[in-house]
Amino acid sequence: MGNLEITSRIFGVIHLVGLVLFSFHGFCYSEQAPNYSFVHEATTAPNISYYDYIIVGGGTAGCPLAATLSSNYKVLLIERGGVPYGNSNITNLGSFGSALADLSPGSPSQRFISEDGVINARARVLGGGSCLNAGFYTRAGTEYVKTAGWDGRLVNESYQWVERRVAFEPPMLEWQTAVRDGLLEAGILPNNGFTYDHMNGTKVGGSIFDRDGHRHTAADLLEYANPKGLTVLLHATVHKIMFRTKGKVRPEAHGVLFTDASGVKHRAYLNKSSSNEIIISAGALGSPQLLMLSGVGPAAHLRSLNITVLVDQPLVGQGMSDNPMNAIYIPSPEPVEVSLIQVVGITPYGSYIEAASGENFASQAMENNKPQENDDLPRQRNFGMFSPQTGQISIVPPKQRTPEAIAKAVKLMNELDSRAFRGGFLLEKIMGPLSTGHLELRSKNPYINPIVTFNYFKDPEDLHRCVQGIQTIERVVESNAFSKFKYPYLTLQQLLNMTVGFPVNLLPKHDNTSTSLEQYCKDTVMTIWHYHGGCQVSMVVDHDYKVLGADALRVIDGSTFNYSPGTNPQATVMMLGRYMGIRMLDDRITSEGSAIDTESIKKNFKHRAQGKT
Repeated sequence: MGNLEITSRIFGVIHLVGLVLFSFHGFCYSEQAPNYSFVHEATTAPNISYYDYIIVGGGTAGCPLAATLSSNYKVLLIERGGVPYGNSNITNLGSFGSALADLSPGSPSQRFISEDGVINARARVLGGGSCLNAGFYTRAGTEYVKTAGWDGRLVNESYQWVERRVAFEPPMLEWQTAVRDGLLEAGILPNNGFTYDHMNGTKVGGSIFDRDGHRHTAADLLEYANPKGLTVLLHATVHKIMFRTKGKVRPEAHGVLFTDASGVKHRAYLNKSSSNEIIISAGALGSPQLLMLSGVGPAAHLRSLNITVLVDQPLVGQGMSDNPMNAIYIPSPEPVEVSLIQVVGITPYGSYIEAASGENFASQAMENNKPQENDDLPRQRNFGMFSPQTGQISIVPPKQRTPEAIAKAVKLMNELDSRAFRGGFLLEKIMGPLSTGHLELRSKNPYINPIVTFNYFKDPEDLHRCVQGIQTIERVVESNAFSKFKYPYLTLQQLLNMTVGFPVNLLPKHDNTSTSLEQYCKDTVMTIWHYHGGCQVSMVVDHDYKVLGADALRVIDGSTFNYSPGTNPQATVMMLGRYMGIRMLDDRITSEGSAIDTESIKKNFKHRAQGKT
């Protein structure tokens, strides 16, 4: 390998490191936790307790759902993780990537590797995936809302309710502006400006990061809650839903069994009322997993693990999808701002083009790395999610992480020229996708991730869309608008070669990877953390999200989606929590009549939506 090729490969690897080496940028803003008097460690919970609603999963859907239902009912929200507040890896944009790279038992991110060989993560924190993602906020398209059978007016009101707490217009600096203008040059028209709405063309979307670089999450939506009506338990892992079967036509959910951080078991039951329910909001992996652990799922699979079958539901865990992400990494001759996803090109052929960038951290990184007086060794840098030891996108593949290989990689990264620490990447995500897979239990242990297969690019249309997306990225890179941020002597072929050399997944590479865009898509596929399915509408739940074949049990989260809404699902998942909370309350008003103070509930909603007590 010649010196030029080595240099090119280093550029291609290390500007990625620069992308997430945000800890050296150092936003100093530190959020103080809200005064949530209703949040407690599960170790303080009684052995037995009773509620009107029990929600399993304090994530992107669970938090807004709990806040809404608490207006007039006694609600328990059970979360297996801790709070996001006070954790700078979550709250500061400058530390994005660090939480994903954290493999400790207390991490807000729990890693899993799909059977496809793609490294992924599931949230383990109050606020769910909104505490880990790149922050892009965009609504679902009108056609998606219509197809889902949702009430358009209530959908809009629910989005607005969410947006008052967590959505912001991002600052558009040079690099993101160049990407936007490059997309327009590439023909992704029209220019839709800043909008939360989903429409073809190029737009600037919202962000859950405010202008100080501080993340706002679904946990912030608990500010809407009635503190007298809500109890949130942290570090509580639900083992199963408990059902009544004696004298019942169908199994009826009536409680949950969970353990606290000390391993002590607790039981929470529903109060006596035909309207009270248990809602699973544990995400696309957690919700089908918990249904199966509770005896609702494919009978043969459950019996193979000695789980008593209560409802033979063969479609639990089916329809699993993850939107594949592919990227081209662009080292920049100019310093670039720290930015996550702000601009998106929504193409007419089913591919979304997005971008993120790093900054030249080398000056500060090297200053921090200089030997201090009386120091014998240089200070270690933190490479976040690109850490050779643990990084999701590491320069050392997981199977090759010997102490010697890690030491060599760390030495190389510490010695790099400052120019290696600036650049960004352009990525494309497939709409849908059309390809689907499945999920199964690995064991009866609720702490162990299930087995999941996504079957990336199984449907040839997904692969075709990926190729078109990469071709669009190439046009953006070659645009006049983007020329300032591209080395003129690096060809598109060289950029592809550099990207291929990076072990972004556990898949083998092929000789023609950088010359065939189809092979490039297959060999460099990554997740964008938008996986969904497993408890889909009309398959596992009905259009009111009630579990088919069981009573008093719903699933409300992204596991119910047939395909991912918009260019990022988090806004719609938060909206769904609020939307279904209102729907459930309205249904109780209808069924229970004058027993409920209807005007009081509506007034409560209005005041809390406006931020009043």
